[in-house]
Formats: sequence, structure tokens, C-alpha cells
Amino acid sequence: MLEIACIIPARGGSKGIKDKNLQVICNKPLIAWTIEQALQAEQITSVWVSSDSDDILQVSEEYGANIIRRPKELAKDSSTSESAWLHAVEYVESIAKHIDIVVAPQCTSPVREAIDFDNAISKFITNNYDSLFSATFIPDFNIWAPNSAGEMQSVNYDFKNRNRRQDKGEQYLENGSFYIYKPDVIRQFNNRLGGKIGIHCMDFWKSFQIDEPEDVIFCENLIKAYILNKRELNL
Repeated sequence: MLEIACIIPARGGSKGIKDKNLQVICNKPLIAWTIEQALQAEQITSVWVSSDSDDILQVSEEYGANIIRRPKELAKDSSTSESAWLHAVEYVESIAKHIDIVVAPQCTSPVREAIDFDNAISKFITNNYDSLFSATFIPDFNIWAPNSAGEMQSVNYDFKNRNRRQDKGEQYLENGSFYIYKPDVIRQFNNRLGGKIGIHCMDFWKSFQIDEPEDVIFCENLIKAYILNKRELNL
């Protein structure tokens, strides 16, 4: 049996929303949504939360996660998620056992379901990927950006030769909901992605995350409409 560890990074500091990872979303702390989704996933064998915050660690334990106390130097504004995941992988392997696959969700993306983890893990194993990212299919998404002179220019298409929507090639948005990788990938590349990279496509409504105060109400409405309402109807 493969050892598939879900490692959730959740530092205490936050610029956009104070104590963001403990912000109440539909009657439970934000981080609890990701913990519960991971615990409900059939293929995940252990769930861990890495944090420098006593409050986050306490709440995480209450919702059933194992905890990892992250060093302060890995919890600064400038610290990367990679540094937290690498520390967590080494910690888990030092006290538990070898990890075959890491599921690495971001708890600021609560609009997902356990089946998303299970389907992505199955795809990861079947295709022998080294890493994978969650994404959303965007069939008609025209991006503009200013050039060095401050003039706007089209990035992913030529506005002078605008193709029909159905003529455009496949385009995917990396939505940041979660990543999957083999431990050797993050050790070798110091990156969540490397080697043979796969993609798991999610419904568009699952692509939103909480960064600013106005995102809270928006994501709450998505959870109520698409997740909680479906549970009430037993769909």
C-alpha cells in the first residue's frame, strides 16, 4: 500500500486578512475545510498541518490532523511553501515512515471536495507522474499585459488576427487548489513541480481562493450552493 501523506501549510501571519487560516467559513475555520476533505479522501493515508501558530495547530488537532511545528524562519512573509513542504516531508519521514506521494493543498482554496483528491491521485499513479497540479479549463481567455513602455499588448493571442473560440487550442489555468508530487521532486528541484508533470482539471467554480476580505462571502456562497446544498439533497 502506498503511503500518501497530505501536508497542509498554514502559517500564522497574513497580510490580506488577519488570522486568515482561522477565518470562519460556513461555520468552521478555513483550515478545517481542507483537513476534512483530506480525511474523507479514500486514498490519503495521513493528514498533517505545518504551522508556526499555536492556535492553528490546536484547531488542526481538534479537526483530526497531525501537527508539525514549523520553525519561525520558515514562516516569514518571504518564506516559500516549498520550504515548509520540504521541512514537513523530512519531519514526517523522521518520526513515521517513508512517504511515496505528497498531496499538497493550499487551505486558502476551500471550494473543493474529497473526490478531487482521490481522482487526482488515481490519475497521478496511473500515468506515473512525478508531479501534478490542479487546474481549470479556460476555452476563451484572452490575456493582456503592459510592455516595457507601458503599452497594452495581447499575451496569449494576436488581437489583430482574432481566432474563433472553437479554433483556439486547449488552455488551462493553474488554480492553486492543490499539488501532488513525489518527495524526490521537491528535494531535487526545490519546487512542487518537476519531472513528468500532470494536470488534474477541476470544475471552474472550484478555482476560487480566499486572499482578501471580499473573497470570504464569495467562497461561502460557492460552498453553500455547490457543496452544502448537494449534501442536503444527498446527491
